[in-house]
Amino acid sequence: MKALRVHYTTTAEFAPVNQANIAGIVNELKELNHPGIKYSTWLLPDGKTFMHFDQFENEEAHDVLTSLASFKKFDEELWASGLETEPVLEHITLVAATEEFFE
Repeated sequence: MKALRVHYTTTAEFAPVNQANIAGIVNELKELNHPGIKYSTWLLPDGKTFMHFDQFENEEAHDVLTSLASFKKFDEELWASGLETEPVLEHITLVAATEEFFE
């Protein structure tokens, strides 16, 4: 399993665009219905800081996400938006959970 946490802060003006771009990724992933990808994004109380929490069965599943047209659009527009804080990507390790994750 590969698990990632990514967090960053957009401008207040770009936050709604970012939310729409993330919704595009989710829609494409739902259509794809890949069993090895679990993807979620959270918005912090300030309304402009995002936290992505993604789990992948393997590296190939992660490559599926990053190859999506919706992900490429999200990534390109995010970097061009004038971020307040750049993305910080952390590889995380599962300690315990109430639900099944990838082995």
